[in-house]
Amino acid sequence: MPCILLLLALAFPRVILAAMFFLSNYLEKAYHGILIPLLGFFFLPITTIVYAWLVNNGYAMNGLNLIWILIAVMIDLGSLGGGGYSRRRR
Repeated sequence: MPCILLLLALAFPRVILAAMFFLSNYLEKAYHGILIPLLGFFFLPITTIVYAWLVNNGYAMNGLNLIWILIAVMIDLGSLGGGGYSRRRR
């Protein structure tokens, strides 16, 4: 089951982020407002989800947990860059 949730989060991060916002208080505990989750929805959705997960589980932002954040940023930026690259090739 966790593998299926991970695949859904990677395939549809904005849907997962919207569900987290409307169905739980996970984002409220992590961000204490609406501006950063809203910006995360448009620009870095996977990073927003990973950071909220780390904060809500009480993990410190050092060591291996920073690697999770960096991997999420690279996935988000890779998806943005890949779309721009394919538009330029046309």
